[in-house]
Amino acid sequence: MDLLKDIIVIDFSQFLSGPSAGLRLADMGARVIKIERPGTGDICRQLYVSDTRIEGESTIFHAINRNKQSYAADLKDAIDLEKIKKLIEKADIVLHNFRPGVMERIGLDYKTVKQIKPGIIYGEVSGYGSEGPWRDLPGQDLLVQALSGLTFLSNNHDQGPTPMGVSVVDILAGTYLTQGILAALYRKNATGQSALVQVSMMEAILDFQFEVLTCHYNDGRQLPVRSKLSNGNAYIPAPYGIYKTREGYLSLAMGDIQKLALLLECSELQPYDSPAEWFEKRDEIKAILTQHLLLRTADEWLAILQPADIWCAKVMDYADLLQQVGYKVLNMELKVKTSNGLSIRTTRCPIRVDGKIAVSEKGAPLLGEHNTMIDAQFGLVK
Repeated sequence: MDLLKDIIVIDFSQFLSGPSAGLRLADMGARVIKIERPGTGDICRQLYVSDTRIEGESTIFHAINRNKQSYAADLKDAIDLEKIKKLIEKADIVLHNFRPGVMERIGLDYKTVKQIKPGIIYGEVSGYGSEGPWRDLPGQDLLVQALSGLTFLSNNHDQGPTPMGVSVVDILAGTYLTQGILAALYRKNATGQSALVQVSMMEAILDFQFEVLTCHYNDGRQLPVRSKLSNGNAYIPAPYGIYKTREGYLSLAMGDIQKLALLLECSELQPYDSPAEWFEKRDEIKAILTQHLLLRTADEWLAILQPADIWCAKVMDYADLLQQVGYKVLNMELKVKTSNGLSIRTTRCPIRVDGKIAVSEKGAPLLGEHNTMIDAQFGLVK
């Protein structure tokens, strides 16, 4: 995909939030040059999120840094810093996700970079913004989930706070940063104007909760109340949730309890004939469903409910998912090769443009792999 062909991105970011923005820009055709510390590189190379490694480095590093180039430079070294400034002169976009004040101390903050390259689009991710008592706290995904109230939306009422089992804050922050950068790039093409695009992880995860926070803001600031059983959303009535069946699990979204009573042949549900009761007596209804759905398998219930246009689905793990035709036709698996020739599988960019998907076989770069080429191409060495 060449939507951003000839756009050069200088990416100082590490780990997930910033690099996920760089990844998406690379998927759309931009040339992303990843600036890394000599010797160690991006901390994500060695910060393992599983016991699976690829060429001695973390799987997540390979997943989120594919299709990029690596340039090793010590930003505390005057000679290396001067090289980076020359590189910025040729760039369209600069990215980083350091804590507030770090880029100022290095001398690569927005004000300085704009003098080097007028018209630059400067994108930055922070944990909690540049002001307030949290500004210097570590912007780590789990910690931001914990502070944001998100962990009190999942699991059942009598269970403790439960985080999402994926780095949702990091990826959302990177997604929002990409959106802002693309909008600023559009304006730059029309006016030549530079832009400072800022996203904090906290603001990203608060926006992610806009539905439930809007309810909270307008209902007298009542706290969300999770279901005692099969909690799926603290603000949605029965039957919304996941239920165990005789074999497997079944998810039920919003639905008419009376219609369910008929289709499931569950007479105990018949008295609940008012939508208001589906909210007020949510736990009672879910308790009935919890027992009744054990009578048949998930597949048997699906055979009854899906033809009747009931919003339902079988609950799958990855082993189940990867066998499904519905998954296979999406072609979400992308095979890339590392610079050493090792073939690995990851996910592709989910965006389609004119019916086409973004595909590149380039894996994540070796640390400093492109120094010689970039030095020569951009005249960084005298």
